Amino acid sequence: MGIDPGIADTGFGVIEKNQQGNLICLTYGSIKTQARLPIDERLNILAQELKKLIKKYRPNLMAVEQLFFCKNVKTALVVGQARGVVLLVAKQNRVPIVEFTPLQVKQAVSTYGQASKMQVQKMVKLLLNLDKIPRPDDAADALAIAICAGNSVRNS
Repeated sequence: MGIDPGIADTGFGVIEKNQQGNLICLTYGSIKTQARLPIDERLNILAQELKKLIKKYRPNLMAVEQLFFCKNVKTALVVGQARGVVLLVAKQNRVPIVEFTPLQVKQAVSTYGQASKMQVQKMVKLLLNLDKIPRPDDAADALAIAICAGNSVRNS
């Protein structure tokens, strides 16, 4: 399971590796929270929805993107809080966690660390043999993170 943490939208993507070593997309989407809600309520919604996904798909690994931007301190703090909830829920549900930088994810999916968002999304579509580019963007990013883990970690 790949997770792209955020407070308004947390992208998720669940993949599996078949016996031939091909990656198959099981599901993807986004956990959304409303801006008008207090931050504690938004984080609680994220935790509850993530628990439901873990219960349904029983991932043997959760890959999470590391927080790697500091342009807006307020945004970074809120995203960091969402990321903390993701890591805590994984730990509470005994799902091992791996973390990747955005550079690692881009290299794993497109073989180019400076790939654009659109290039990564097109590669996600190709690598998972999807009919269209996954939407929203957060879901495509989460699938890219899952692909990175699926190709980087043994027995994933």
